[in-house]
Amino acid sequence: MNNSEAPFEDETLSRPSIEYLKETLPKRKRVSKELRRRGTLMAYKRALAKFGSDGCTDFAAALTYYAVLAMFPALIALVSLLGVFGQGQETIDTIMSMMEESVPEETMAFIEEPIAQLVNTPAAGLALIIGLAGSLWSASGYVGAFSRVLNQIYQVREGRPVWKLRPILFAITALMLVLVAAAALMLALSGGVAETIFDQIGLGEEALTVWNWIKYPALLVIFVFVLAILYQLTPNVQRAKFQILSLGGITALVVLGVAIMGFGFYLSNFGNYNQTYGSLAGIIMFLLMLWIANLALLFGAELDSEISRSRQLLAGIEAEDNIQLPLSDESGVIKLHEKESKMVREAAELRRDVWQEQARH
Repeated sequence: MNNSEAPFEDETLSRPSIEYLKETLPKRKRVSKELRRRGTLMAYKRALAKFGSDGCTDFAAALTYYAVLAMFPALIALVSLLGVFGQGQETIDTIMSMMEESVPEETMAFIEEPIAQLVNTPAAGLALIIGLAGSLWSASGYVGAFSRVLNQIYQVREGRPVWKLRPILFAITALMLVLVAAAALMLALSGGVAETIFDQIGLGEEALTVWNWIKYPALLVIFVFVLAILYQLTPNVQRAKFQILSLGGITALVVLGVAIMGFGFYLSNFGNYNQTYGSLAGIIMFLLMLWIANLALLFGAELDSEISRSRQLLAGIEAEDNIQLPLSDESGVIKLHEKESKMVREAAELRRDVWQEQARH
């Protein structure tokens, strides 16, 4: 049998089942702390290496493009959700005032105007529902792009059919926006607003003090959960369990915070984007900040994938070359292989017919 007629081979279609992983992975806890420490260090080392070899800087640029396309539809949806609670303007004002402390002035000027227009645009009834659904659908483009990048990181192909994948991406986007809206409301519930609301519902200063203490840890938990959704639900792989608190997610948040503060410090002390780009300086800096944020998110995703590899190795699973996570849906992968095999056969037939024609002459 020649190569053009050979059946396709794909190791992702023969990976261990999720039941096997659930049974085997706990064995890693039996190894010594030294070996587990080596596994974690190896994960960081491999994540750094793969971050470059997988082309994550280019992927981050692509995600920045999709983020810009999805941003204003997402803002429309977010403002609509906040408007339902009557806190749209107050919440946006609070968020803007907090961003002014770390975001360059030119970037803030670029962001504030369209957001102010969104807040002041009335919407109600059916128009609100249709607008919200359309905005969510458009905003899911970023989640879809993130899903494709994570498939590359986990070295798998997309196997979920479009009728299954699109509702998943839509649901993930909706859930993330609800969480972000909750975080925005929590930010708005501060100062005089919080004091007024607490007085109206009969809570005293002690409750207000407790709220001021737990608000920011609660916000951190929300953003960790958002990252967990992105990291674990978007790629076409199954996991033994859904893990909210992951080392990759924590690392991504730390890297993101340090990177944004470092970028702000650089712009404040050394950057001269106003002289170089003039009126476009705010847009350029905003895009750079988005790119940096996506770099941090992708490094966290790379680290999570390597942590999965490390845990499998510590459990005795062969994961040196490929992380042994089974596909969520393999039907699309099989169809894609069949299509590629057909194209290879057609190309081989063309070459054979050429050879036969030449032989006759």
